Amino acid sequence: MCGNCCKEGSKGKCVGMMIAKILVIIGGINWGLVGIGMLYKADWNVVHLILGSISWLEAIIYLLVGVSAVMMIFGCKCKNCKVEKEEPVTNPMQ
Repeated sequence: MCGNCCKEGSKGKCVGMMIAKILVIIGGINWGLVGIGMLYKADWNVVHLILGSISWLEAIIYLLVGVSAVMMIFGCKCKNCKVEKEEPVTNPMQ
């Protein structure tokens, strides 16, 4: 899924999944601020405040956050992100 972005020794995660995780966190914080802003009858949508005059770029940011969320749900299929299922440890005393 992520192509050549995987590096050996990256502790089991590829660059694509790390970027997706950061975007999902940023998106979650933004939506939290939107909710708090609605309680105070204010516009606390940080993405809109920063990029409001460039609506196409704002839409791309929202799209990237959404794609990142889907990546987090389904996971990455690259060799670094796959988790090998370990054999269950059996009790030799039985």
